[in-house]
Amino acid sequence: MLQCSKFFMQFRTKINYMKRLIVGGLTMLIVIICGSWGFLVHRTIHQLAVYELPKPMEYFFHRNMSYIVKNSVRPDLRRNDDPSEAPKHFIDLEMFGDSAAWNMPLKWEDAVKKYGKDSLLKYGYVPYYVITMKDRLTQAFRSGNKDSILFYATDMAHYISDANVPLHVSANYDGQLTGQKGLHSLWESTIPEINLEQYDLYSRHKAKYLKHPEEDIWGAIRQSHALLPDVFTKEKEVTKSFTDSTKFRVQMRNGRESKSYSSSFAKAYSAALGNTINQQLINSANLVADFWYTSWVDAGRPDLTKLIPSFSKKEEKHSIKDEQKAFKHNQLIEKKLLISRQGKESGE
Repeated sequence: MLQCSKFFMQFRTKINYMKRLIVGGLTMLIVIICGSWGFLVHRTIHQLAVYELPKPMEYFFHRNMSYIVKNSVRPDLRRNDDPSEAPKHFIDLEMFGDSAAWNMPLKWEDAVKKYGKDSLLKYGYVPYYVITMKDRLTQAFRSGNKDSILFYATDMAHYISDANVPLHVSANYDGQLTGQKGLHSLWESTIPEINLEQYDLYSRHKAKYLKHPEEDIWGAIRQSHALLPDVFTKEKEVTKSFTDSTKFRVQMRNGRESKSYSSSFAKAYSAALGNTINQQLINSANLVADFWYTSWVDAGRPDLTKLIPSFSKKEEKHSIKDEQKAFKHNQLIEKKLLISRQGKESGE
């Protein structure tokens, strides 16, 4: 009887473990299909932005780099449990009328008056939510609450990065309206995964103060919108050189046939796009650094070194030196300093 009981307990433990694996796998699949920049790129953007900060901020952000990079994808994971999360990541500009990228109000209150809150919650409001997060980060800096600073800085950077993805500003977000389903993950995940080692991850940009942050986040939205024609037309042009069997790879998932773009097609499509994806990655990091810096300045430039345990300026400068040098020579990957490419940190 004792042996049977023991066997049952072991069996139940294994079943529960398998359930967790299945649920975890499904959660990850949902994030990959419906998410934003892939985990790899979000984590890369967050790390690069830290190197663009002035020293009074860089010390604090660098000391907390692991947290910032690891949690850069938290908003995507939250989408699986919180139905209110999704519209914070995108804006379907076509649903707000002609030339919406230029005609929509800069401020949330004015947008609500013009379109109604329900429409914004349905069709997305990422540029407005970035400003909300910016205000929360500013308040966190003022209060000197380390946990709040890291939380809002990390999450705000995610939404800013999403605003730099063309397919996050269109109702045709996955090419589903033009017979190009799967385009979303191809553009923002598959191609960067293949090409990251060839990307230029250095930027001369140094964090600057944004006098009108609403205009700057909308500038990112407009830039993303301007890239949309190429996103769709280049895919159709490249398709002409492929057969259905070479354009897609077919896999069985949960007993169902699933199609996704092949690696050879992804490489050809990437070549047709030029350095667009690489540049949007860098644009994201630049704007993230600007918003972090602006929030800090608006809070009165508080001394963040007080939030660093056992702070030593000499030791912090030394720990950052090699990374800054690798960053400036585009050698973060070569020197194995890019966290998103390091072991378990890179990914699920």
